[in-house]
Amino acid sequence: MEALEPQLSEAELKRLERFKNRRGRRKPSVMPTDLARTSAFAPRRRNLNTDANFSRVYSLTYHSVVEVKGRELGSQHRDVIYALFRMRAVERRVPNPNHNPNIRTIGVAEKPYLTLFQVETTWRDLLRIMNRTEHVNNLGTVLESLEQIRSVSIRVYQGGPDAFEKALATGRIPKGRGFSDSLLGKISWDGPKLDDRVIVEYGEWVRRVFELRHLVSLNADVYFALKSDYAKTFWPYIDSQPGHTWIDEEMLGELSGRKIKEEAPTKRRAFKQDCRQAFDDMVRAGGLKRWWVEEQRRGRFVSLRFHYEHALPRQGELALAAAE
Repeated sequence: MEALEPQLSEAELKRLERFKNRRGRRKPSVMPTDLARTSAFAPRRRNLNTDANFSRVYSLTYHSVVEVKGRELGSQHRDVIYALFRMRAVERRVPNPNHNPNIRTIGVAEKPYLTLFQVETTWRDLLRIMNRTEHVNNLGTVLESLEQIRSVSIRVYQGGPDAFEKALATGRIPKGRGFSDSLLGKISWDGPKLDDRVIVEYGEWVRRVFELRHLVSLNADVYFALKSDYAKTFWPYIDSQPGHTWIDEEMLGELSGRKIKEEAPTKRRAFKQDCRQAFDDMVRAGGLKRWWVEEQRRGRFVSLRFHYEHALPRQGELALAAAE
């Protein structure tokens, strides 16, 4: 008599599939999915727009839309926020100063406590994770990046870019859920020495994402070994989707905040070269085993599709190898 195989629920099947797709990451950066699969950070460190009235929308086909207001963020800001995401966030409850026990009306009454998500670390640990020289001269740069991130307002829309642009054209709020907040809250430190304590509080949106577990893990060893700003832009998207094995040039452009088809031929050629160098960098850093290009001709427009193979096998592949 044959043994009956247990029937798995839909939730259990999805959990099993996620486990098979996991890769053997050591101390990954755990971050909101929306930040890994869109680029709210420009792929450069210099010539960033610091105008307080700056506003830009970063949309990615089939994914959510992120709007950045306050100033342009670059690679140095992504480095420090990814370093924080690599550290363990601690949940703390603190008294709510706006709570009034005499007010009990639902929707009006404030909760007696506020829930905070904080990272407690040292200047030295932050610099070490970022592969920066452990010297007090670098502390000011790190603090400046943290304060600039804190000054920026991030709007996240759960709908696609088409719906967002249509609503924006009519001056309306796009349908579906959204959130507007700063990524970081209060920043405090004990002093300017390398081993002095630093406490960084996440903003409300990040806190909610952690509570709802809308998170992905990123191979941070690879990320902080990358030299190319474009590679640092592409790697979070590539590593957060373990079932994918290729990405089109247009998508790489969207990740960089560019519309490649609308650019001049000279700029497109330069971008293709930047992409090739970025994939070489991902191989050098140990994230990819190899990559190759497939040319796709659409009329007079020649688009590149970048195929790649991850350097780290998925858990499902490891289990299959062990069984053999």
